Amino acid sequence: MEFFVDRELPVPLRTQLHGLIEYGIACGELTPGETLPSVRELAEKIGVAPMTVSQVYADLKAAGLIDARPGSGTFVTDSLQARLAGRADASSLHRHIDEMIDESRALGIRSAELISLVSARIFYRDSIGPRLRIVMVGLFPDATTSYARFIAARLGRGVTVEPLTIAAIEREKNAKARANSADLAVTFANRHREVAMLLPNTKVVTISFTPAEETRMALASLNSLTSIAVISRFPDFLPIMKSGVQRFAPHISEISAGTLETPGLDALIARASVVIYASGAESVIDRLPPGMPAIEYRHAPDIADIERVIAPILRAAGIQPQPADMPAQKRAGDLTAPPIEMDRQETQ
Repeated sequence: MEFFVDRELPVPLRTQLHGLIEYGIACGELTPGETLPSVRELAEKIGVAPMTVSQVYADLKAAGLIDARPGSGTFVTDSLQARLAGRADASSLHRHIDEMIDESRALGIRSAELISLVSARIFYRDSIGPRLRIVMVGLFPDATTSYARFIAARLGRGVTVEPLTIAAIEREKNAKARANSADLAVTFANRHREVAMLLPNTKVVTISFTPAEETRMALASLNSLTSIAVISRFPDFLPIMKSGVQRFAPHISEISAGTLETPGLDALIARASVVIYASGAESVIDRLPPGMPAIEYRHAPDIADIERVIAPILRAAGIQPQPADMPAQKRAGDLTAPPIEMDRQETQ
């Protein structure tokens, strides 16, 4: 760190030097264990009396920010300020506090009232124990809600998982503020960069999504004589979806596929006995003959990825994941209603 004082400022040199070192510690420019110049060395470097440096060092030592060891010199201690500065989210915390202050002033909340609100919230959080606040960032509201419920059930009471769509974060100020104040954001691998740009103050991780157990079981239970029409909303998702249907229903040989915009879609449907439609293509149901069965091709968060990616973050925060006391796949079925909406971007 560069040490200096500015004699053109209407601020005493001692105050400048004290602030320079304290600010350096708070912002991470001076890290725990880093050695500071000796009194004489720093006095000569910035052109002040050694007594001035000595007094500043004494004040900083009294504040617990620095310490001195005979024969080792003066160094930055492992203080609270230093620990906060060493954390990647320290600057984000300052921004969150500033945003909270600005928002409270816009709402007409006085400083004393804001302090009372914060104190009450701290008391509440302490009473319920540590909790990690997660946002599940997806594309469609219903789908994202089901993903959030699934993840919350897998991780247990130590977390809250809020569903938010990318569109909501982009368009709604409150949604963006909630997402940016979360401890963690979970999204799809192909959406990581976009979400990370939207949420610069929040750690963003990605997990995989796999065909839900209900989807697999429904496909596996189809009669071998069934003829399937696979319908997607988007053309480029169709090959992936059809491949999945073939994987989970390998005993069925007659599988045709199309999109909502495919010419002759009604004729394609008429030749099938069952329609498998992608989430987001629900409108195809209105075109089905009365009584024709339809199965939604659903997805759910991959349990292995939840354990591999998210659970360690909880443990590092002192929270032990506690899945709901029921079989994982049963839980997936219970928590994915209403039907998941998903397009090709959520499955890549």
